[in-house]
Amino acid sequence: MAIRAFIFDLDGVLVDTAKYHFNAWQRLANSIGVDFTIEDNEKLKGLSREDSFDLILKWGNKSMPAEEKQEKMLLKNDWYLEMVKAMDASEILPGISAFMDEARAMGIKMALGSASRNAPLILEKTGLIQYFEAVIDGNQTTKSKPDPQVFLLGAKALGVNPQEAVVFEDSEAGIEAAITGGFKTVGIGIPENLPKAEILFTNLENITPKQIISKLTP
Repeated sequence: MAIRAFIFDLDGVLVDTAKYHFNAWQRLANSIGVDFTIEDNEKLKGLSREDSFDLILKWGNKSMPAEEKQEKMLLKNDWYLEMVKAMDASEILPGISAFMDEARAMGIKMALGSASRNAPLILEKTGLIQYFEAVIDGNQTTKSKPDPQVFLLGAKALGVNPQEAVVFEDSEAGIEAAITGGFKTVGIGIPENLPKAEILFTNLENITPKQIISKLTP
């Protein structure tokens, strides 16, 4: 089946907002007496805000009433947004703009599939919004990766079957979600973190859509 669409994760694939998430989560974790490291932050990739905070509480052997949890998560998001609001096109990762320009010229449909509820704001701030026919984010989903819901909604919005779409992901949970949903997969990162990705690149600099399609098409 021919490849007709690309579905991209946001953080770590198109832009590097992991540093902002790390700063905000670390600030929140430390405020409740829980240590939080870069390695911990890696484990939150692809997870929803709620699932991320539940993990932090588990690591710290903490419990918290639901209402207080919501307040803490909103506080974390406020800190994160303070940093995100200063983003611009300079934060787009290497090779992304050229890659997406070529994909658009080829007629490939593109969607975003991200757990981030702030995805629309980030796309607007960086100018990447122009490339997407559909944006599926944490505001429209009820299940976190590795559930494939976000990618299935993206494929539906683009009018393609999962087998006709390639998912670009930097998290193990995201790759697992794509595989479960029946999508082709491109990992962005290092082999140790993404062993199940069909093909893998450290980033998309000097990579073309034609190369991707060639590698994924029998």
